[in-house]
Amino acid sequence: MIEPKEFYRKLDSILNKIGQAKSGKDFLFTILKEIEKTFGPELRIGNGRIYEQNGDEFILIYASSKPGIVTTAKNIPTKSEAIQSILNSQTYIFDNPGFSIGDLLSEGEYAIPVAITVTSPNSRWLFVFELKSGWIREEIEFCLNAVRSSLNYRLFSESVKSDLEQAVQIQKSLLPLKAPQSSGYDIAGYSQPAELVGGDLFDFFQPGGEEFGFCIGDASGHGIPAALMARDVITGLRMGIEKHMKMVHTLKKLNSVIYRSAYSTRFVSLFYAEMEEKGNLFYVNAGHPSPLLFHNNKVLELETSGIVFGALPEIELSRSFINLPADSILVLFSDGICERQNNRGEEFEIERLKKAVIQNQNLNSEGIIKAIFQAADEFGGKKKWNDDATAVVIKRMK
Repeated sequence: MIEPKEFYRKLDSILNKIGQAKSGKDFLFTILKEIEKTFGPELRIGNGRIYEQNGDEFILIYASSKPGIVTTAKNIPTKSEAIQSILNSQTYIFDNPGFSIGDLLSEGEYAIPVAITVTSPNSRWLFVFELKSGWIREEIEFCLNAVRSSLNYRLFSESVKSDLEQAVQIQKSLLPLKAPQSSGYDIAGYSQPAELVGGDLFDFFQPGGEEFGFCIGDASGHGIPAALMARDVITGLRMGIEKHMKMVHTLKKLNSVIYRSAYSTRFVSLFYAEMEEKGNLFYVNAGHPSPLLFHNNKVLELETSGIVFGALPEIELSRSFINLPADSILVLFSDGICERQNNRGEEFEIERLKKAVIQNQNLNSEGIIKAIFQAADEFGGKKKWNDDATAVVIKRMK
């Protein structure tokens, strides 16, 4: 029997390697060899092989057998009694002489197989080892159960990470790659999610000519549920705009869809606007923080004209109008910016946002956005953002 302190030290070493080893096609092979190298003599374990499920069979994909060891089982049906025993128990020792998994012919020494299941969301494998005389059940089961659990967690975590990375790319693909080019206007937007994906959104619409539309929104919460809602809002707006539906009618239909959503987060604030000739701006603000219009050292807030989407099956929305004079700046933002806190629990608040814009009003729109985020980031001690943060800046040049 291996001394307990040494046993745990070696087991901890293997578990660390499972967590830190480079992933890839040889990852499982590397771990199998590490088990044999670390515990082979003490636990009387060796001659490992790996089977991967392919349809209704497990196919041999790797064997560490030394000369003198013959593996005759290359393909094993999943319905076989041996495979079903492994799958049901997850760790199975074939200590019944009349019941085994394949044939291992070891020169000069009696041996029996032991197997564990290793699974990811998309695949399943069997690790099969040979136990030579002198093995101890408690040690074998403890070691292999720990290895199995650690491998399954690593593979599951990598799969989830891969799915999240795909979600990130999907969300990035929904955000505009660039702002519309419109004579007399300088336009920019930026979104900073608190997690890998977020519930803030912004978009630009340019149906033709010099006219263009834009929006900013914030789905309640953050993370994947909020990101799914943000995706649906952007998709719904794009479909509505492409069909040339009227602004208020489009938004009311969108509210109805959001209200019926089964997502855990279903409240969305949204500011949507259309810029027409000579700076004439028509907009609807459904519960979103009031955008700020800067001109001649004065700041005007564009008030809310309706409640957030998703609260009621039907809502009343009204279209508002304002003119953006030459040399004015319109700033749209989500509450993640103003609610960013410092280490004393104080919030950035709208006055600091106004100050950041006024101090940098001579920059282009992208420069103003960078100044806003820099000011809020420094105010929060450059710590992780606790909420999604988004800003859109539109400067009228003439």
